[in-house]
Amino acid sequence: MCGILAVLGCLDNSQAKRARIVELSRRLRHRGPDWSGLHCYQDCYLAHQRLAIIDPASGDQPLYNEDKSVAVTVNGEIYNHQDLRAKLKSHEFRTGSDCEVIAHLYEEYGEDFVDMLDGMFSFVLLDTRDKSFIAARDAIGITPLYMGWGLDGSIWFASEMKALSDDCERFISFPPGYIYSSKQAGQLRRWYNPPWYSESIASTPYDPSVLRDAFEKSVVKRLMTDVPFGVLLSGGLDSSLVAAVASRYLAKSEAARSWGSQLHTFCIGLKGSPDLRAAREVADYLGTRHHEFHFTVQEGLDAIEEVIYHIETYDVTTIRASTPMFLMSRKIKSLGVKMVISGEGSDEIFGGYLYFHKAPNKEEFHLETCRKIKALHLYDCLRANKSTSAWGVEARVPFLDKHFINVAMDIDPDWKMVKPEIGRMEKWILRNAFDVEEKPYLPKHILYRQKEQFSDGVGYSWIDGLKDHANQHVSDAMLANASFVYPENTPMSKEAYYYRGIFEKFFPKSAARSTVPGGPSVACSTAKALEWDEAWSKNPDPSGRAALGIHAAAYDAAEPVLQINNGNMLPEKLQDGIAHATTAAVV
Repeated sequence: MCGILAVLGCLDNSQAKRARIVELSRRLRHRGPDWSGLHCYQDCYLAHQRLAIIDPASGDQPLYNEDKSVAVTVNGEIYNHQDLRAKLKSHEFRTGSDCEVIAHLYEEYGEDFVDMLDGMFSFVLLDTRDKSFIAARDAIGITPLYMGWGLDGSIWFASEMKALSDDCERFISFPPGYIYSSKQAGQLRRWYNPPWYSESIASTPYDPSVLRDAFEKSVVKRLMTDVPFGVLLSGGLDSSLVAAVASRYLAKSEAARSWGSQLHTFCIGLKGSPDLRAAREVADYLGTRHHEFHFTVQEGLDAIEEVIYHIETYDVTTIRASTPMFLMSRKIKSLGVKMVISGEGSDEIFGGYLYFHKAPNKEEFHLETCRKIKALHLYDCLRANKSTSAWGVEARVPFLDKHFINVAMDIDPDWKMVKPEIGRMEKWILRNAFDVEEKPYLPKHILYRQKEQFSDGVGYSWIDGLKDHANQHVSDAMLANASFVYPENTPMSKEAYYYRGIFEKFFPKSAARSTVPGGPSVACSTAKALEWDEAWSKNPDPSGRAALGIHAAAYDAAEPVLQINNGNMLPEKLQDGIAHATTAAVV
């Protein structure tokens, strides 16, 4: 994982402009501490901060075609680069970098090559022969990319908002699965068009062996590395399956020749947390070399400002989960590990969040999974990428493999529905696919462990501590006036108000706050899914424990619940005509 910055058509090729590009690129150095690169052509600049994962010795960027007329700066990994090189036998490669194929594919196929890439990526390519350029982002948005416009007519692209927010008048989160071409009148067009994207209801019968095979192949291809790596293991279903498959196939991989056949696994939590216990049990079962890290609530609170600066959001759920992941990534990097494999994406594909228990029918279930996958780049992908990249660690996510998503989303959604009467819990089809008697992947009680959101699993007192901390910093009057202070995406709780203030300190422009989604949520639902249960609209907390009647440690339904009025979380009781919060902001 690297950091890229591209500035094109800025009408300035002075030394001062070059120095400014270098300065802004340094804001991304945490993403790529191994080397810095800059390509300048007239008033176009491609900058790169490298985290060397593949070919550390010679894969510095930007990368070029044979005569250097085409230059590209890339953030990501191309897992099928060897196969693509075989199709480009007439081309001369300078490095062993997986990303070099992009320059040569462009030469060979023009702009229509992006769908040939199997991996996670964001890139900007400059063709100096006609001074045209393209930018593209991977199908789901695993890697971050922002696009901005300067007053001088320049167009900017950057891995993180902080590299362009000061110099652009307006900027957006570049949509995943899209390509921008200067030759096409500056239009964004979608290159990723799988069948599920249209949200039509799938009808393929469930075959556990097909699903299992697709996931195993997805994990195996992500073992491609020239540096030490491991798996993030929370002890939940998704991370445990990643670890089980990686452990099973590691000995046969190229990585094992350099780094050994014993898989390293990593977990973090408050002492005594659910995740720590479950992760240790899975690690012992799989025989991994397990690394268990602890943090305190105070250590997490002390990191909040730095976390928000790095992840560039004020979304409550994302910040709750990013903080322990941010702390864990620092520990992982201290061990010399530069790449980790993680379990993000499964809950969106299979309807694993507990609120899916209330899906009224398979059509609504499927539509919600489609909405969740399309929004991943704003939530879990953003968290996983930026929390780890803050310390120069790359996170790979096998559940978000293009082929695996197509297989999983092509299954008739009736098979994904939660049906307790016939023994089907959330993500039953995934659990069942790996529930084999011969050479079992996991112990059954782990395979059938209830969904636990990462921010809950690290220890329930973590979220409780965040709420208490926010209550100490945000007064009742501040929350009552939230709609006037923050009319866009008005904070609905004291916790949300607290995060918003920190975010605005780092990113004060209106364009920045518009990159963050809003709306009520329960247990990570979309706003639309709140319609499934009237009670949930009265308890819109993103924690899994807000799934009243479903989570084993759900909040007490008898506790007072704050209502939504004019976009703010306010109590029903009014004093002197002014709203004063009388209970915790989110209960």
